[in-house]
Amino acid sequence: DIAKARHRIAYDELLLCQLAVMVSKIRRTGGPAAFSVKITEEIDRRIRKRFPFELSPGQNRAIADIRRDLAQTKPMNRLLQADVGAGKTAVAVYAALGAIANKKQVALAAPTEVLAQQHFQKITKYLADSRVRISYLRGSVSRSVRAVTLGRLKSGDVDFAIGTHALFEKDVVFRNLGLVIVDEQHRFGVRQRGQLYSKGVAPHRLSLTATP
Repeated sequence: DIAKARHRIAYDELLLCQLAVMVSKIRRTGGPAAFSVKITEEIDRRIRKRFPFELSPGQNRAIADIRRDLAQTKPMNRLLQADVGAGKTAVAVYAALGAIANKKQVALAAPTEVLAQQHFQKITKYLADSRVRISYLRGSVSRSVRAVTLGRLKSGDVDFAIGTHALFEKDVVFRNLGLVIVDEQHRFGVRQRGQLYSKGVAPHRLSLTATP
């Protein structure tokens, strides 16, 4: 009887969890339509030229899935999982540049200033001499510097915003946010991620993790 009771309780818990996921999905897909990001062969060629290496078969498979999702009017909600050093950032940059080529802003959030700074430096190198306008927002900056950055985000003078939890603050306003990338997404709360998603109209979502 104990084994049967435990089985029933486990079943009930799993059923409730699955129903909650389904309700969340219905609410998400039943909301405003996302912007369809079209990545043409010319855009694809230009993006790939930015990388100082050939993308791996695994990266290309992930990119193909992401391209199909971004082309839809249903907001993408994809998790990209790979080991540390496998090249998740390059895939994320590909998605970001696709959105930027379609006149959309992109936000990339990292859980620590060290990681956010690493992303900023790496992505800046990828986009050297490009017309993509990048900004780095973190908590430990002066009010004057922060005000300038917030003004550029709101006016649309920033294409690619990289930062920490500072991106979630209420005074951070985007003009045309189309894609949100969250690195190490398990280190952010559901509400925190929701605050960032709410800064755009049904933005596409890409989460990165090395932790299955």
